[in-house]
Amino acid sequence: MQQVLLVIHVLIAVALIGVILIQRSEGGGLGIGGGGGGGLVSIRGQANLLTRLTAGLAAAFMVTSIVLAILAGAHRGGSAIVNEVPAAPAPTAPATTTPGTPSVPTTE
Repeated sequence: MQQVLLVIHVLIAVALIGVILIQRSEGGGLGIGGGGGGGLVSIRGQANLLTRLTAGLAAAFMVTSIVLAILAGAHRGGSAIVNEVPAAPAPTAPATTTPGTPSVPTTE
């Protein structure tokens, strides 16, 4: 299911990029979809349609992103590094020297 959702997510991203590039820019510098006034849809209707399509694709992109993040987190185990307790080393017996008597180092 995660792979299918990932493919849908990528297709939505590509469609979103395409719809954004088709839109007429306000400055007129980068707008690909400028063209003349003739056609089936007026310029104002086309802008309204593209705006709604962009908003719908953006919402779908965010929803698929959240669902993919949830699915990715579901495959992990529930353990955290904070919950793991390291094994404590066994206590060692102190050296048996009586206080007040110096010990002589031996070389072997």
